[in-house]
Amino acid sequence: MSIKSFAAKIFAKVVKAQIDSWANNPVKAQEKVFNQLIKQAQHTQFGQDHQFSKIKNQQDFANFVPVKDYEALKPYIERVKQGEQDILWPGRPIYFAKTSGTTSGAKYIPITKESMPSHIKGARNAILSYINETGNSDFVNGKMIFLQGSPVLHEENGIKVGRLSGIVAHFVPRYLQKNRMPSWEVNCIEDWETKVEAIINETISADMRVFSGIPSWLQMYFERLQERTGKTITEIFPNFNLLIYGGVNFEPYRPKFESLIGKPINSIELFPASEGFFAYQDSQKEKGMLLRLDAGIYYEFIEADSFFEENPDRIGIADVALGVNYVMIISTNAGLWAYNLGDTVIFTSLKPYRVLVSGRIKHFTSAFGEHVIAKEVEEALQQAVTEHRVEVSEFSVAPQTNPETGLPYHEWFIEFNKQPDNLTTFAQSIDEALQNQNSYYQDLIQGKILKTLVISPIVENGFQRYMKAIGKLGGQNKLPRLTNDRQLADKLYELKLVETNDE
Repeated sequence: MSIKSFAAKIFAKVVKAQIDSWANNPVKAQEKVFNQLIKQAQHTQFGQDHQFSKIKNQQDFANFVPVKDYEALKPYIERVKQGEQDILWPGRPIYFAKTSGTTSGAKYIPITKESMPSHIKGARNAILSYINETGNSDFVNGKMIFLQGSPVLHEENGIKVGRLSGIVAHFVPRYLQKNRMPSWEVNCIEDWETKVEAIINETISADMRVFSGIPSWLQMYFERLQERTGKTITEIFPNFNLLIYGGVNFEPYRPKFESLIGKPINSIELFPASEGFFAYQDSQKEKGMLLRLDAGIYYEFIEADSFFEENPDRIGIADVALGVNYVMIISTNAGLWAYNLGDTVIFTSLKPYRVLVSGRIKHFTSAFGEHVIAKEVEEALQQAVTEHRVEVSEFSVAPQTNPETGLPYHEWFIEFNKQPDNLTTFAQSIDEALQNQNSYYQDLIQGKILKTLVISPIVENGFQRYMKAIGKLGGQNKLPRLTNDRQLADKLYELKLVETNDE
């Protein structure tokens, strides 16, 4: 065992003890964060506008600070962008993480000197938790790759602006600098396809042991490697033993990844966003990701079913229940207050608090009142994939409300790596699995309001071509699993990415 590997195990034990100290006292940890946030922001413009001086508890906070999306917070952020101080948080942020919003155009998410360490420690502690539980630390001696956006930043009124992953690239710990790939020069390449080819050139002969990134873009990288060499990823990198991913549910990708890699592989799931690093998989044995309750983020939860009602109940961590779909609301030491992140989560454990990301509150299909969410379509597809021994690369679902003939239906756009023997039977399997999860959808099918879902196969690399066409290929961009309109569907047809279905 190398000195570096041994040191990693010792460090992992120390950090695990620190994690346990707050994970075993979750309500107290959240109360501490809440009180610190309110106290520190009391004299900011936002704090004065929302009477922070009168806030003593969570209920006061809910009374004085309504839930806000980016648009509601934007007037404050615009003032920060102009260089004003003490608007959302004391002083000014050190960075803006620029994201490509679907409804608000570009979003500028503040990152402060207080919030930046949380982004770094989240990923670090995920890896250290893995080392502590498994005893596997040999990978620290090899190369690690993090598929991310360009680290090139620009300034606006003295505040540096860039993609979160590019910002984080500036904070890679010194002890990992020699292990980290790709090179800085390659990481700065903006065009994603050019960048992937350059990454392959740099890594193909290296001792790669850890790969990290969004599954769809890791898959693209692995496929290009396989095309070039004719080998599985394990044959190319025999010491590869850990996959780190986040952003989307990995299960639909798992069969394809195991085929590309050549064997099952240990993995760590992360829940990062520009707004904060919220959770990570802390155990290979338990389901869900550990919610970080000591990281400068105060959490509130609203049941997704009642989210669009007037004044829905907002609850803290002490009152959540297992198995309920919640919209996650955050207040942070970056100056986001009662902020609707847009993500929905389900708790899988309350001791400690672990969550699964179930989807997006705006990414659903409910054109007929069914309110189907991402978790439901992903699990339905996974069941059918296993049953029919099919491989799926990517998919998205949209309602078809005005078909040329017959009843309306859900249209599933699926890019297959291995197609089913019978597309109609495969569609029926997905449909039955979806009905078993969603009683509203079941009622619509059985009441002959909707007909069984229809699968429209997508041509090879079709979704990559779609993302490129809309300017969102690579980086942290993700294909929505669900839409409630035909915008994405119509674009797929316009680009001629839908195969002719003869069944």
